[in-house]
Amino acid sequence: MAEEYRIEKDSMGEVRVPSWAYWGAQTQRAVENFPISGIRLPRPMIRALGLIKRYAAEVNRDLGQIPAEIAEAIIQAAEEVIAGKWDDHFPVDIFQTGSGTSSNMNTNEVIANRANELLGQPLGTRHPVHPNDHVNRGQSSNDVIPTAIHISVRQELEPLRAALRDLHQALQAKAEEFKDVVKIGRTHLQDAVPMTLGQEFSGYASQIAHGLRRIEHTLPHVEELALGGTAVGTGLNAHPEFAARVIAKIAERTGLPFREAENRFEALAARDAMVELMGALNTVAVSLMKIANDLRLLSSGPRTGIAEIQLPAVQPGSSIMPGKVNPVIPEMMIQVAAQVMGNHLAVTIGGQNGPLELNMMMPMIAYNVLFAIQILTNGIRTLTEKTIRGIQANRQRCEELVEWSMALVTPLALRIGYDRAAQIAYKAYKEGKTVRQVVIEEGILSEEEANEVLDPRKMLGPKAV
Repeated sequence: MAEEYRIEKDSMGEVRVPSWAYWGAQTQRAVENFPISGIRLPRPMIRALGLIKRYAAEVNRDLGQIPAEIAEAIIQAAEEVIAGKWDDHFPVDIFQTGSGTSSNMNTNEVIANRANELLGQPLGTRHPVHPNDHVNRGQSSNDVIPTAIHISVRQELEPLRAALRDLHQALQAKAEEFKDVVKIGRTHLQDAVPMTLGQEFSGYASQIAHGLRRIEHTLPHVEELALGGTAVGTGLNAHPEFAARVIAKIAERTGLPFREAENRFEALAARDAMVELMGALNTVAVSLMKIANDLRLLSSGPRTGIAEIQLPAVQPGSSIMPGKVNPVIPEMMIQVAAQVMGNHLAVTIGGQNGPLELNMMMPMIAYNVLFAIQILTNGIRTLTEKTIRGIQANRQRCEELVEWSMALVTPLALRIGYDRAAQIAYKAYKEGKTVRQVVIEEGILSEEEANEVLDPRKMLGPKAV
């Protein structure tokens, strides 16, 4: 059965729109113009656009800019958009006009059509509620889209921050649990001096704490909203009180400290806040990749590798080797981190493309930032619950590797000099002996002295000599 259409008109002429669609002519043109990726506007952006339109209608009503009956219908329709009822009616590809005008008009048309339906009119009538004259009153795509980006990103950062706090606490707990597990440290992937497994994990915990603070330092910039700037930042066609009132209501609704941008020209022309935030997320991704790779190394084997820790087994690791278990959760985290690094580059390039008064890569920026936040949040939660909390120390293996390491010779350098200590280390390596065995055989230390000087627990921090 052929799909039924209705005919709508815009400034360029007639357009066929599916009869069931709540979008209109401008959205339909965008659907036909941009069959690029199949990636649609993310749900957090749709929710943010609904918030803007809902409170714009309320404020415009209170300021006498639109009739109360029309405002009430818009408010109800926008609340449905906020709730996700009409997500299927946002079909525009992310790769579209760089201002996001297509997505702003998509929102205006869906809300206007639904509002008209609530007032007893068929879809496509544009009366009594008009998508531009009423839903978009006091606004431009140029200030609405950056405002929606900031609102959606700021809201999505809350789950990410919570996930990072949980990961930090889990790593801190492991640092405490492993504080008495002496192991060999490694630099350049070669044996270094002794340390504890707890000290190693405390470093991971600190990386995450620093990453969380880096994100939090960007929040004041993300909380600035461009609304009220309209086309270029001058505020043309917006009531002088419009932006402040709408932003205050959005802040109250979300519980987040949104405020008017310090400079609306900057707020339209630049996406520096998103570039800054992605820099912080990129750093978090770097930390997570380092931590995940370390977990793979420390758990390698389990019989022929380092094997100082044991990761929880979550699934079989091979289609051909029975009993093999792989570090799949850290590997997932590494891939997530790599993707976020790619998102960071895309946003960096996007931020550069703000010629004169308007950035023209906003939909791409919105998608990449929100996608990075989403996969980081989910990846961190999974890493915390399915790996970090269940890590166990292989205490026997740690002790064996410490004793076997040539790095135990390090304290001897203070007694016999660096060169002589290096000769002992080389002899131990060449003859397949421990440092302890060599210094006793060479008569450098008695067995009692060797046990005292070469005690790895006395090498875990600075001490007076």
